[in-house]
Amino acid sequence: MPTNKEIIEAAYASFAKGDVPAVLAVMDPKIEWTEAEGWPLYSGTLVGPQAIVDGVFMRLGEIGDNFTLNVTQLVADGDTVVGLGTYTWNRKGSGEPAEVKMAHVWTLDGGKVIRFQQHVDTAKERYLLA
Repeated sequence: MPTNKEIIEAAYASFAKGDVPAVLAVMDPKIEWTEAEGWPLYSGTLVGPQAIVDGVFMRLGEIGDNFTLNVTQLVADGDTVVGLGTYTWNRKGSGEPAEVKMAHVWTLDGGKVIRFQQHVDTAKERYLLA
């Protein structure tokens, strides 16, 4: 069985390829997915993979064009894996590049993600979206 770090590493790789079914496959049916307060797409907690698809994944284009998640470091401790990196995109209208730092905290149980918490500089993001 893969380690928790390997599970999250594979989920990020699948997301980068646009393989949403593979990302959803690592989620528990009752996953609690919390977006940072002030995040422009959704603030609060979504429950279940379909809510995440509808409330987050399908809305990433609202941020701008060419949205990319760049994970630069994964840190694992027991059932917790932290992904550090950046979000990048091209600003709507001007097409200028934009970037904010992010941290994701994943909690796993039995090889499935049961909780996700996003941390991001939402003030900077809102400025870049204006």
